[in-house]
Amino acid sequence: MGRVVRVLAVLLPALLPGLTAPGVAEPAPLPWTGSWETAPSGTAAALPGTAVRNVVHLSVGGGAVRVRLSNRLGTGPLHLGAVTVALRASGPAAVPGTLRTATFRGAGEVTVPPGADTVTDPVPLPVRAGADLLVTVYTPDDSGPATYHRTALQTSYLARAGAGRAADEDGAAYPAPTSRWYYVTGVDVRGAAAGSVVAFGDSLTDGNGSSPDTNRRWPDRLAARLARHRLGVLNAGLAGNRLLREGTGPSALARLEADALDRAGARALVVFEGINDIKGVPAAGDAAAFADAYRTLVTRAHARGIRVVGVTLTPYRGYPAWTAAGEAVRQRVNVLIRTGGLFDAVADADAAVRDPADPQRILPAYDPGDHLHFDDAGMAVVADTVHHALTRRQLGPALPPAGK
Repeated sequence: MGRVVRVLAVLLPALLPGLTAPGVAEPAPLPWTGSWETAPSGTAAALPGTAVRNVVHLSVGGGAVRVRLSNRLGTGPLHLGAVTVALRASGPAAVPGTLRTATFRGAGEVTVPPGADTVTDPVPLPVRAGADLLVTVYTPDDSGPATYHRTALQTSYLARAGAGRAADEDGAAYPAPTSRWYYVTGVDVRGAAAGSVVAFGDSLTDGNGSSPDTNRRWPDRLAARLARHRLGVLNAGLAGNRLLREGTGPSALARLEADALDRAGARALVVFEGINDIKGVPAAGDAAAFADAYRTLVTRAHARGIRVVGVTLTPYRGYPAWTAAGEAVRQRVNVLIRTGGLFDAVADADAAVRDPADPQRILPAYDPGDHLHFDDAGMAVVADTVHHALTRRQLGPALPPAGK
């Protein structure tokens, strides 16, 4: 009899894998890691009865996804009638057989209070690094205003009339393009990724100046360089954003937790912010205020175990808002970034993109023509500079070695 009991003790767990002996711990689930992000930049008119098929580009892969949806800037409840995810084939069309319906605590719809975000349940959909994901959001009776990201540099698509359009695979129901992302602000993946790097900044990080629909923003280029480390890269850039005060959206200090530190798997923060304070109205002229703000960002990140890379402010002479006084402030701030011990590591983008013949200007080969932002080649140089800072030894254990 004792032998039979021992045999059953061996066979039952194999035959009935859901049966766990008392005191035997279940295997820990694989962690969630941020694979894509955008920061809410403002609001637009409501889209009642519309399904928005957002196209987003993943930086790291996994065996399941979950989606963050936002009513953070809305003033009334947001009713999400249906949300689907799918791998993208082309345009608004899904790869056949990949479309999945997302749920919220098991329900097919949810209402998000004003000022809040919500996250879907895990969706079993294997995705790879560099894949495009379709996140379709149907809002049957949205009264608005709708939280969105203005500078998507990615074509997404709109369809009218009914939740069924969210489940359309061939994309025929989505004839209207849009240059904005609506409601969706993040995609996490579950798998063996090693964590994520958050790129935190303004339009230079958001991607202004790069080619639309090509994923050539510097955070996208950085993601390709970090692929062998199995690290996601999250783009928390916000065109018009400021470090010291509100600009487009909340100030960097006000949005730090929601857009950076609270993101799944965040291990390193890259701070490239401040030029809008210098060239904006009113213009910031006290370099010490920048240093105080940077210290605050770093202290709050360190409290979460997140290392921080500071990026020097790049040239902008030739841009209409350039002044000699602003240039002097930029130079003082850059001295603080380089030598003030504010950050765990420094990426000297200023030195990388400036014109040796006129260091107050961007090198023409990197200038899309407005003398402030970067073209595709300039974005690649910034990505290389940040990559070098991230992988230098002094950043310590924030990043794993390649292949580990």
